[in-house]
Amino acid sequence: MKKYKRILLKLSGEALLGDHQYGIDPKIANMIARQVKKVAELGMQIGVVIGGGNIFRGYKASTEDGMDRATADYMGMLATVMNALALEDAFKKEGVDTRVQSAIEMPRVAESYTRKRAIRHLEKGRVVIFAAGTGNPYFSTDTAAALRALEIGADILMKATKVGGVYDKDPKLDKDAKLYPELSYKEIMEKDLKVMDMAAIGLAMEHKLPILVFNLFQEDNILKASQGEQLGSIINS
Repeated sequence: MKKYKRILLKLSGEALLGDHQYGIDPKIANMIARQVKKVAELGMQIGVVIGGGNIFRGYKASTEDGMDRATADYMGMLATVMNALALEDAFKKEGVDTRVQSAIEMPRVAESYTRKRAIRHLEKGRVVIFAAGTGNPYFSTDTAAALRALEIGADILMKATKVGGVYDKDPKLDKDAKLYPELSYKEIMEKDLKVMDMAAIGLAMEHKLPILVFNLFQEDNILKASQGEQLGSIINS
């Protein structure tokens, strides 16, 4: 069953850690690739934005270590390119036709991002991995995900995380944390829920882009979410 025509899937860099303390666990990349393949085989078009927190977090380096913020953010963007190449390798091993597009020009390893070329790839059934965030410092990969979703005309932005959705408290620290099955953009802002940064939520709200937050690590959840099964938390209206 095909629920959506075009999807933007947001993955955190930390999702690629697996059991590792640092870097990329190939088993996780392969698991994601198998799920994305199933979605693509149903005829849905998929773009992916990947973070870089498993390798380097620019914001943390600037606030905790005193590094210049712009420099730290550019380093974080390069970390996302490394993750994108790892995902591309996993996707291609699964037989998924894939292209990496980078917001920072580096033609030896990735195409430069252009909206028209990205859409052409999607229309030809290729998965497009968007790397290097927006290409600008001071913007997170959450914001990049919302921006790319709008640019390619995605029907939904799906954020795959380590938890089951949006909660009123951190479910990893509080067993009584309550899951919100459905929220409005304004509720996210008013409750100061840390699901995505406010720039991303603001973009989604302005353009009525629905956001689904769900657990990446439950079996076939990417496929289930793409087919419209009720899981996680949906943010809209």
